[in-house]
Amino acid sequence: MNMNESLPMDLMLQSERSGVSDPGEFVADLRSLDRALLTKMFNAGHEVLECRRVLKKGGLNIVGEVLRGQGEFYEMTHYPKDDVYDAETFSQYYYHAHRGSVEHGHFHTFLRSGGMPNDIQPLSWPSADELWPQGSNALSHLVAISMDGWGDPIGLFMTNRWVTDETWYSAEDVIRMLPGFAIDHANPSWPTNRWLTAMLVLYRPWIEGLIRHRDQVIQQWQTTHHDQDVFEDRRLEITGYLPISVQATLAEIKAVLES
Repeated sequence: MNMNESLPMDLMLQSERSGVSDPGEFVADLRSLDRALLTKMFNAGHEVLECRRVLKKGGLNIVGEVLRGQGEFYEMTHYPKDDVYDAETFSQYYYHAHRGSVEHGHFHTFLRSGGMPNDIQPLSWPSADELWPQGSNALSHLVAISMDGWGDPIGLFMTNRWVTDETWYSAEDVIRMLPGFAIDHANPSWPTNRWLTAMLVLYRPWIEGLIRHRDQVIQQWQTTHHDQDVFEDRRLEITGYLPISVQATLAEIKAVLES
């Protein structure tokens, strides 16, 4: 995957502090993936580009769609207000910004308990300093997508629990949730909702790698930092970051499919 020379270095540096190897090492080799999955990823990539194309044709972009009509843009505020939620799939997302870097902001994506496989249970953590959302309010963060000032994706990253106030599930259980994410309505933007849904398909192996890496980081941090609950430790915010380029990813997938 191509490295961008103007990466959000605050994200890179935070993930490097974890003491765990590069999250890229947790990403499966594309050549090892099933051809049907690669084809699905390739088609999702073209959906991503098509959503961008139709917006750009009208002088719009992915981020601008969720900010439209929301008033002045403030750091830390969720956009759109009250998030975007699909009541049929139990998928949810919002966009916000809080970093003074090349990153304009980022999307946080979630799946709520109603959309999870029935046998999935949250991690039991008796020493937790904060109450985690439970029952129908339980939710899992799937991945965050960094965006640049032009409304294009530049990276994927994972966070510690306190960042998103989520319920914590094991890496393998979160990975099982990924196919359930879909925003299948037109509010606040049909192209943006389709784009975001397709992004989680296109980047499935990278997201899986970041999730597995996340659990390794949490385990390592817990081992070396005994003074606080690992899930509430403000010293650990970003567990891992990977730069992305949609065009480069599609080229990689195409090369494997044609080989």
